[in-house]
Amino acid sequence: MSMLDDVLKDLVAGVGKAHEALKRDLAKLRAGRASPDLLAGIRVDYYGTKTALSQMANVNVPEARLITVKPFDRTQIKAIEKALRESELGLNPQTDGDLIRIPLPPLTEERRKEFVKIAKKYGEECKVAVRKARHEAMDLLKDMDDGGDASKDDIDRTKKKVEDAISEGTKGVDTLVAAKEKDILTV
Repeated sequence: MSMLDDVLKDLVAGVGKAHEALKRDLAKLRAGRASPDLLAGIRVDYYGTKTALSQMANVNVPEARLITVKPFDRTQIKAIEKALRESELGLNPQTDGDLIRIPLPPLTEERRKEFVKIAKKYGEECKVAVRKARHEAMDLLKDMDDGGDASKDDIDRTKKKVEDAISEGTKGVDTLVAAKEKDILTV
């Protein structure tokens, strides 16, 4: 029976990883107020190597609509500013000495709807990962059934548990996306 438990444990771990990835992706979406997570995906060309912004600078949020970036190495201000401008976030950084200020203008209704579409796309990608975990679990159960490693009844019960876990995982994705959608659309 422990092999069947391992299949379930791996499935639950896979669904959990998919949810964590979705949470990270959704945190990058702007919902009207500033957040350091907004800049989490930005990579800067640091002497020929793409480096995460968080490893090159302090990122702070002194006000609800302002992010400041203070590079550890002042010579990299131009490279950081360039990476911020070229990101898909539509940011307009302003250099002030050795500090980069990034004002966040209020979101337009059109931009909010665009962000909701992106959030839903992230949700669909997460559901694909959840279904992939289900497929892998079902393949393992089929192999066990074919190999006679477990009784037919135990495998059928485990398949039901797999379907229940996937159902919960999918509901979790919908809940996360709905919460982010509400957050984005709240003015």
